[in-house]
Amino acid sequence: MKLKIKLPLLFLLMLLILMFSIGLYLKFVFAVYSPIRTTLLDSRYIALLLPIFAIACCVFIILIIYIYFCIEKPIRRLNTRLGEVNVVHPLPPLASRGNDEIGELYKHFNKMEHKLQLAHREQTDMIAAIAHDLKTPLTSINGFTELLATHKDLPDTEKQEYYELIQKKSAYMVELINDLSSFTKQKLELESMVAGPVRATELFEDIAFEYEVELAGLDNELTCRHSFTDSIWLMVNEPMIRRVFGNLFSNAVRYGGKNKLNVYMTGYLREHHAYFQIEDNGIGVPDKDLSSLFLKFFTVDKSRQIQKGGLGLGLASCKSIIEHHGGEIMAFPSEYGGLGIRFSLPLASLH
Repeated sequence: MKLKIKLPLLFLLMLLILMFSIGLYLKFVFAVYSPIRTTLLDSRYIALLLPIFAIACCVFIILIIYIYFCIEKPIRRLNTRLGEVNVVHPLPPLASRGNDEIGELYKHFNKMEHKLQLAHREQTDMIAAIAHDLKTPLTSINGFTELLATHKDLPDTEKQEYYELIQKKSAYMVELINDLSSFTKQKLELESMVAGPVRATELFEDIAFEYEVELAGLDNELTCRHSFTDSIWLMVNEPMIRRVFGNLFSNAVRYGGKNKLNVYMTGYLREHHAYFQIEDNGIGVPDKDLSSLFLKFFTVDKSRQIQKGGLGLGLASCKSIIEHHGGEIMAFPSEYGGLGIRFSLPLASLH
C-alpha cells in the first residue's frame, strides 16, 4: 500500500481509537459519578483527565514508533548508503520489505547503482578494447616498418608484400576509429531524436524488400512474414530504426558462419508494442554469451572479429536506439539453429 494512502488511514485509525477510548471512559465516569459542578481546575477534573491524556500519549507514541521504523530509519539508511556507493567494490543490494514508496525508492536506487557499476565496467572494457584493437595492428605495422628499415636488400616482391600488409593493417585501424566515431555521433543524435508515426506494414515491407534483394546478391535467402494491419502505427524515428535493421542483417551475414545463409524476419503485435524478430540458421552464439551481446566492445570470438572486421559496437548501437524509443531488445537461440534477436517498438496514439 502506498504511503499517501497508508499514512492518512493510520492517522484516521489512531484518531478513531482515541475518540472511542475517550467515549468509553467518559461514559464509565458519568455512569459512576454524578457530574462535577465546579471549575475545570478542580483536582477531580484533573484526575479524570489524566487517563485521557495517557491514552493520547499512547496513540502518539505508536505513531512516532511507526514513523521512525517505517519512514525515518529506511530513509536514513538510504542516505548512508548514498555516501558509500562504490562502483569498483559493489555492496549487496538494499533490501526493503515494503511495497510502498520507500520500497520503490530502494528498488530504483538498486537499479541506479547497478547501472553505475555497468557503466564503469563498460568504460573500463572500452579502454581495454580500444587499446587491444589498436595495439595489435600497430605492433604489426611497427614490425614490418622495422624489417623494411633494417633489411634494405630485400627483394622488391617481398617489399611490396610488406607494404600491402602495412596498408591492410592501417585500413583496419581506420575502420576501428570510424566505427567508434560513428557510435559516439549516434549517441549524440539520440539525445535530440524526434519520433513520428510510421505505418508498421509499410516499414516492414520496405525493410523486407530492401534486404531480400541485398541478401540474394550475397547468395543468401530472406523469409518474411508479419501479422500487422494497416491500422497499426509505430512512434519511431525511421532512419534510426532502419539503422537497427541494417546492423542486425549485417551481423547475421558477417557472423552467420555459412556460405548460404537463411535469414528469417517476423513481425507481430503484442499488447501496446510491435515486435520484430531477426533469426538465422547460422552457427549461433553460446547460451552463456547471449546476455553479453549488447555490451559495448563485446565479441564472442576475438579472432573472428579481427577476421571479419568491426569493433563490437553494432548490437550495443541497436540497444541504445531501441531503448531510446521506449522498447526492449534481447537475444535468444533461434529454432532455426542460429541466433535470434527480438526487439519491441511502441505503438503510436493517433487520437
